[in-house]
Parts: sequence; structure tokens; C-alpha cells
Amino acid sequence: MATILFALVASAPFSVTDALAIMNGVVFGRFWGSVIDVIGIVSAAMIGYWVNRHATRLLDLHKALDKLPGWVKRFRVGSPMFLIVVRVIPGFGGTVATATAAAMRVPLWIHVLTMSAVAIPLCVLLTLFGDQVTTVVHGAEARAHMYILHHRPHWHFRRRLPHVPAGPTQ
Repeated sequence: MATILFALVASAPFSVTDALAIMNGVVFGRFWGSVIDVIGIVSAAMIGYWVNRHATRLLDLHKALDKLPGWVKRFRVGSPMFLIVVRVIPGFGGTVATATAAAMRVPLWIHVLTMSAVAIPLCVLLTLFGDQVTTVVHGAEARAHMYILHHRPHWHFRRRLPHVPAGPTQ
């Protein structure tokens, strides 16, 4: 389920998968969270490419390309370096890169490789961060639990009140 969710979110336009990558680390740990990231990114690249091949006219690609910073425009639009560099722009860049690859009929394997080259290392780092945060929180929780067990009040030294039977009041 997590892989399918990750693939669907990552293939959607203007999506940011950072929270899902962190969640994968928290829930599944380093290894399996990273495996989910890799499979999800590759699947998302294929899904996004297919969707953009059929819906390119919905996004005004020329207008989006005009919004790109000058340092990205140094590369030929549609080239592998352009597809890698434009993905560095959070949120907007991945959408433009996928739409450009589909519109320019870049081969699917090049699109998958360029998306993977940028997205997989970032997602794996966020997964490792999520796993580490879980480890730290769990360690703090365990220390707090041990503190409470060893420093709880000694209830048996408390003065006991005499037992008063419940009955009619006068």
C-alpha cells in the first residue's frame, strides 16, 4: 500500500514527497523504507510520463519554461542535464521536467533515470532521517519510562485515612 501511495503522490503534478519519505523511514525503517522509495520513484516516473504524454496540452509548457531561472536555461530543453537540473527546483521543477520529457518525446528510460538520479537520493536521505528521529524519540521514551519506574513516589509511606463505611448521613 505504501509503495502504491508513494508512486501515486510522486507522479502527481506539483507534489512533494518529502513527508512520505520521512513516514517510510518512521514506519518501515531504513532498509524497507528505502526500498519503498526506490520502487515508488521508478513507478512514479513511468506513471507521470504516461499521464503527461496524454495530457500535455493541459499544462502550458512554454509559460512554465519561461518561469525557470537563468541557470537552468543554459541547458538544451529536453536534454538529460536539463531534466536533472530542473528537478532541483522543489515542487515546480519535477512537474516541468516530466512535462518537458513527455512533450519532447524523450525516451522513457532517460526520463526514469533522470528522475531517479535526483529523487532517489533525496528520498532515501529523508527516509534515513525519519528512521533516526524514530530511534531518538523511542530512546527518549524508554529513558523517561525507566525514570518514572525508578523514581515513582513510594505510596506505602503515605498516611492512610481510616476507613469510613458509607451509610446514611445525619
